[in-house]
Amino acid sequence: MIYLDNAATSWPKPPEVLKAMTDVLEHAGGNPGRSGHRLSIAAARVVYDTREEIAQFFNISDPQRIIFTSNATHAINLVLRGILKPGDHVVISSIEHNAVMRPLRSLERQGIHLTIVPCAAHGTLDISKFERATGSTTKLIVMTHASNVTGTLLPITEIASIAHRAGALLLVDAAQTAGALPIDVPAMGIDLMAFTGHKELQGPPGIGGLVIADDVEVSQIEPLMRGGTGSRSESDEQPDDLPDKFESGTANLAGIAGLGAGLKWVKDRGVDEIRDHLKKLSQALLDGLSTLPQVRIYGTLDTERAVAIVSFTVAGKSVSEIGLRLDEEYGILSRVGLHCAPAAHKTIVSFPEGTVRLAPGVFTTLEDVQEAIQAIAKVIES
Repeated sequence: MIYLDNAATSWPKPPEVLKAMTDVLEHAGGNPGRSGHRLSIAAARVVYDTREEIAQFFNISDPQRIIFTSNATHAINLVLRGILKPGDHVVISSIEHNAVMRPLRSLERQGIHLTIVPCAAHGTLDISKFERATGSTTKLIVMTHASNVTGTLLPITEIASIAHRAGALLLVDAAQTAGALPIDVPAMGIDLMAFTGHKELQGPPGIGGLVIADDVEVSQIEPLMRGGTGSRSESDEQPDDLPDKFESGTANLAGIAGLGAGLKWVKDRGVDEIRDHLKKLSQALLDGLSTLPQVRIYGTLDTERAVAIVSFTVAGKSVSEIGLRLDEEYGILSRVGLHCAPAAHKTIVSFPEGTVRLAPGVFTTLEDVQEAIQAIAKVIES
């Protein structure tokens, strides 16, 4: 089997991740922050150590500004629901994932004003268009760091400057980039960043987080949920302290332990080394697909301007047929369709059928890519 669906979730997981999850349940299985006994203290230490590792990874000085969530979608909703009020103006790109589009469409019906700036057909963004769409009434700019359909990277640092000149905050969806390329939150001007653990950070499903930059005033963000935090139990009001303000309920201890182990695995290998490996795989996919008849590849076709995602279609063949045959006949796992991003597919003109998406990962080899290209060629021929 050749797994090329790492944009959905990375697989296989490093053995260290599986071991960390088992170990924490065996040896530190208490409820973190809820009791004073040894198992609870051991669990709380795992949670804090992982929070600290993440803060260092993204260059945040205060680990308490790392908020654990169940995934990037949860983190995005926390910000959108916590900041926006009727009358506020939000600006986004036309290639956003439904994790952004759906909550904003809901909030639009409740009175926020939404501007969608169109990207070019290969997913790139015209900065001047974005600047014209942003004004003194803009409260928030939301932007994916990399498209989950084409892999195209968007100019986060430049967008941050536009946001700050307008007095707005920038929320970045880093689901496809956290762990895949270096991210320095303050240097890039990011105010809020949603990330997930189960993709390039090599962690398990069900854990992610929100990074709140050191200079962002957290009083402007209302909690998405309220409840028990293990702190200030004498009060029936939600605490304002971080991270408790945004972390009601029992933490996903095993998920946090797995995320911590995955992050250490990534750091040991080096993000730059991982990035170089993934670029080589992407280039091999682009080179191989470009030689095949009837194939259309979407995106910039430039590995410097994208993460390791390659989407394509074949004239005269449905994407579902291609994906099914690759799986059943050749053991090659891809993802076909609209990838929870219909706006992006409308932008690149692949709606409503979508594309076949190939997303290699850190454990993918060049031999895997060559075998996949040969299999796609056979599917096209027959």
